[in-house]
Amino acid sequence: MIKEAVGNLTPLLGTRPACRALGVPAATIYRWRRPPEPRVPRPRPTPARALSAAERAAILAELHGKRFTDSSPAEVYATLLDEERYLCSERTMYRLLEAQGEARERRNQLTHPAYAKPELLALKPNEIWSWDITKLLGPAKWTYYYLYAILDVFSRYMVGWTVQHAEAAQVAKALIAQAAEQQEIPPGTLTVHADRGSSMTSKPVAFLLADLGITKTHSRPYTSSDNPYSEAQFKTLKYRPRFPDRFHSIEEARSFCREFFEWYNHAHRHSGIGLMTPASVHHGQAEELHARRTSVLAQAYLRTPERFVHRPPRPPALPSAVWINKPKEVAP
Repeated sequence: MIKEAVGNLTPLLGTRPACRALGVPAATIYRWRRPPEPRVPRPRPTPARALSAAERAAILAELHGKRFTDSSPAEVYATLLDEERYLCSERTMYRLLEAQGEARERRNQLTHPAYAKPELLALKPNEIWSWDITKLLGPAKWTYYYLYAILDVFSRYMVGWTVQHAEAAQVAKALIAQAAEQQEIPPGTLTVHADRGSSMTSKPVAFLLADLGITKTHSRPYTSSDNPYSEAQFKTLKYRPRFPDRFHSIEEARSFCREFFEWYNHAHRHSGIGLMTPASVHHGQAEELHARRTSVLAQAYLRTPERFVHRPPRPPALPSAVWINKPKEVAP
């Protein structure tokens, strides 16, 4: 449009007055009329200081040799200097390797195995337990107490815990054995999940679980989301209003945890289990409580139905299936 308008006015006014009248730069019109010829890149001359073909071949032969086949250019460069030899700079070695499509990791390094994502399903209590250890700050800097806690994934019920001076496999073994005895776990019915800490992967714990007929699984390395229920429970503990900055003795730590777990199991209405207490779900009382809540809400609806605009009120649903890493193909 602009090009045509300028072309129509140019015979009458001239190019520059026509451009001023239309607010178009004159240089743009001249460029349209006579576009510049495309630039042909000139070959870059080879500097006099460049390596010759023979020198490049010698450097690549050194880099490809058996001696330096898994060494980085920096290591090759330093090794040759120690032998009073200089072929080229370290950067030149990288350029020659890049031209050959070999600018990658050359060192021989250990490759870690691919860890499978744990996918665990609990349909009732005492099917999957999750356990972990967390530090509690002691009376002085760099002093800690260690809280061992075993949680039932389905009910969120704390089936066992202890506070000790150190992290040890024998303590974990004794705690798991005691919890399994108290819960009367039949062989072949329970899976115990944990991360990859030294106590969790220790032989005493592995031998105990094998003797009890309990399956063990582990999180992937450095993947805290593979053990979410224990992590969430520890956060609930440490964000309690009365949680102290430090515990002045192990007796104080044990007293606090005893009070906390009593509240957590029997008074805490957990959002993940339909606002039931972990004890009510773990001991099979949740169905009765859910029916009573339904009855209370039904009576409230009968008294004042106008207050419930969208639908009659319902209590939160009870858990039916609890996953650790739910597969994507499983329907909700």
